Amino acid sequence: MGGASLSELTWTEIAGIAPASLLAVPVGSTEQHGPHLPLGTDTAIASELCARLAFRRADVVIGPSLCFTASGEHSGFPGTLSVGNRVLRDVLVEVGRSADAFCGTLFVSAHGGNIGALRSAVGTLVGESRRVRGWSAPNPPGADAHAGRVETSVMMAIRPDLVRELPPAQDGCELALGEVIGALRRSGVRSVSANGVLGNPAASSAELGESILGFWTENLTRSVDGWPGSAPRP
Repeated sequence: MGGASLSELTWTEIAGIAPASLLAVPVGSTEQHGPHLPLGTDTAIASELCARLAFRRADVVIGPSLCFTASGEHSGFPGTLSVGNRVLRDVLVEVGRSADAFCGTLFVSAHGGNIGALRSAVGTLVGESRRVRGWSAPNPPGADAHAGRVETSVMMAIRPDLVRELPPAQDGCELALGEVIGALRRSGVRSVSANGVLGNPAASSAELGESILGFWTENLTRSVDGWPGSAPRP
């Protein structure tokens, strides 16, 4: 049943496999990704990573995506929908509590703004003796911060039909994240980037995107190797 979608199964089908299945829940966002990427970019990436994990592990069931998360730093751009850290934490906790039928629950996040809420939720759930883990996509070597070369390349690899014309490099903000993090926290992304891009998508390619996806998939797979007791596919 590896790769099965929870949304497409009946409760009786789930009852038969849940005790030996790992529930992988994609945690994305609905937020601006510049003028060239869709607002569902993070959700598409998280869903793709869960699918790739399921390809490697026969025991994975893919849960519905969480697409309204913590994106307050992008609220200056139309279309961004955010529930904030406190609500996201509470949602993750309740989802984790309700998933006890499975042998384990794994939250797979592709949005950096979710990290704090995810850590807090997993800490609470583990403290309740629940079998829950959280994983957030690590920065690959040479990564930029948002809607730049990394995310654009990944979307070129998985949904090229959703990638629009790339903006001129000078329209974004190419300063290192450490140089602008204070302004981001105080006033949001729009205070440092008029088009919402933090980085430079000019050198993006589907080939680079596949390489990044491979890096993330290996990291994700290793993070749950042998947990919660089922072995990866040979």
